[in-house]
Amino acid sequence: MPWYVVRTKPQHEIKSAKFLERSGIDVYCPVVTEVRQWSDRKKKVTVPLFKSYVFVNIQAKERNIVFDAPGVVGYLKWLQKPAIAKDEEIEAIRSWLNNDRLADFEVSNLKEGDEVQIKSGKLANKKAIIKEVGNKKLKLILNNLGWTLTANVQDVV
Repeated sequence: MPWYVVRTKPQHEIKSAKFLERSGIDVYCPVVTEVRQWSDRKKKVTVPLFKSYVFVNIQAKERNIVFDAPGVVGYLKWLQKPAIAKDEEIEAIRSWLNNDRLADFEVSNLKEGDEVQIKSGKLANKKAIIKEVGNKKLKLILNNLGWTLTANVQDVV
């Protein structure tokens, strides 16, 4: 069964995913934990990795079931057909979120626009273009997957 990309209203990703999961649908809403700061405190919050998107693994004839969930807007379209994510791409996201570290690359003399190749991990042999170089983070664009990836480089020598 293919993974379809479902669009949701803003800030409804997790709520929609939970409803779909309770309905017996195989759903994946990748989330990350961020530290948000207010004037009086800091707090860890769980936010979706892809804003306004969740993935559902259902058969084509069952696609209308997702519209029962609150906040679901429709399917992401690609060439007038519902967009499909490959199993390998979903597994790459899961692996990356489960602390799959980017390794074997050296952060020196890198600048915006340079092309790099990831040498190991689930994203091995993928080429990326550097979008932004910071002191502790490196923002990469993976064109063939349509992703922008932020990698922490503080532990990389």
